[in-house]
Amino acid sequence: MEPLNINVEEMAYIRSESEFGRARLKGFIEVVMGLVTGKNLHLLSFDEVVEKLRLKQAVYQGLQDIPIKNIVGSTGRYEDFTRRFLPRSGDKRDKERWRNIYTLAVTGKGFPPIDVYKIDQVYFVKDGNHRVSVARDLGWETIQAHVTELPSPISLDPDVEPDELLIKEECAYFLEQTHLDQTRPESKERINFTVPGGYRRLLNHIQLHRYLLEQERGQPLADDDETALELAAASWYDNVYLPLVEVVQKTDVLKQFPGRSESDLYSWLIKNQAALRQQHNLTDIDDLPSAVGFWLAYVENLSEPTPNLNEIDLPKAAEAFLETIDEQKT
Repeated sequence: MEPLNINVEEMAYIRSESEFGRARLKGFIEVVMGLVTGKNLHLLSFDEVVEKLRLKQAVYQGLQDIPIKNIVGSTGRYEDFTRRFLPRSGDKRDKERWRNIYTLAVTGKGFPPIDVYKIDQVYFVKDGNHRVSVARDLGWETIQAHVTELPSPISLDPDVEPDELLIKEECAYFLEQTHLDQTRPESKERINFTVPGGYRRLLNHIQLHRYLLEQERGQPLADDDETALELAAASWYDNVYLPLVEVVQKTDVLKQFPGRSESDLYSWLIKNQAALRQQHNLTDIDDLPSAVGFWLAYVENLSEPTPNLNEIDLPKAAEAFLETIDEQKT
């Protein structure tokens, strides 16, 4: 009996059949588990992210080794793979392409660099989805890529989920209007919401702050609206937001509700201030410290306060915050 004359490349190609089947099975399980747990395991759509974050510029950054775990989306085939780039499709052409790339990778022949877009810490595949899929299957940590970066003031990390993009979209519009990322760069870390709607409320607060400042001064903050809003936003951040957040930090109230941020609490306190003032008899603000007193007077002008205190669950957090105000009054 003559020995089989099968070279390394042929053996690798034969093995790629079972490897693709295993990867697709893992992808199927991942999708099912996502449905069971309610976790979105889809790749992000590059076009959707660019639109929501209002990105306009792109700069080619050259050929780089990029971390595969930071590749979170694609420009056109984001529905063909799971978040971990496991294949979802059994299409014959896709399967054949995956197998050929696998064969090139394991035989040492390699394949060309992929093309990606970079936004903050994450990457989106422009060309090379199957190469990323095979590389992840083989356990590679990095892959060569031609990188084009889209500068963004919005933070994106590899754990970002599609549902979070709504908040990111609000943040992008907020920064576009206020320019706080330029006038107060640290604000990107200090203002951070975990639920939608927060940035919209902040814009309303800043507009009101602008109105109050102009009423006090008897003249506009600037000749044009854009500059006036920018100045008002910086003043609001320095004199309203930060002082209140510092009070929150001193009380350690965030420990009472994990997963929420200082910005969430700020928004909740502002929205529910009328009910809190009535419940805790905080009608006299004349003897309060300036930061807290300004906040209480300031929110008097906000419309549609709600007595519903369940938007964010604050078991003892609000009580602790209000106790500090009581202490400062004495």
